[in-house]
Amino acid sequence: MNIKHLGSVIIAVSNMEKSVQFYGEVIGLPIKNRRGDWAELGRDGATVILHSASRPINTGTSIENGIVVGLVVGDIESAVQELKSKKVTIHREITSHKAGKNCIVLDPDKYMISLFEPSYEGGAQQARGFHGFAPV
Repeated sequence: MNIKHLGSVIIAVSNMEKSVQFYGEVIGLPIKNRRGDWAELGRDGATVILHSASRPINTGTSIENGIVVGLVVGDIESAVQELKSKKVTIHREITSHKAGKNCIVLDPDKYMISLFEPSYEGGAQQARGFHGFAPV
């Protein structure tokens, strides 16, 4: 098997309109495709796919239900300030790591969204892929 990269993250949501608004307008991922109870959002790379839950979903933490969406950002401080102004719940404030800075916010179903700003030292990116997305 020769897997090149992550293609998508599929999330069951309790309220499609509220979730499309959150990922589209609040987070800023453009809608690529939408039909019925299915929406695909994203830019280059992986796509966040939302679909209506067919049964009640666990609204506990992503640690309990197994879903964390990781997003790389250019300036985590301004991203967090923007999200706070939009009344998004901050689950964990910005923390600094060798690989970069990380923060966890919650979507409407309390799924964790991990924001990560990679560290650059001497002009070279120190972190690649999903380093720093861990929610704990």
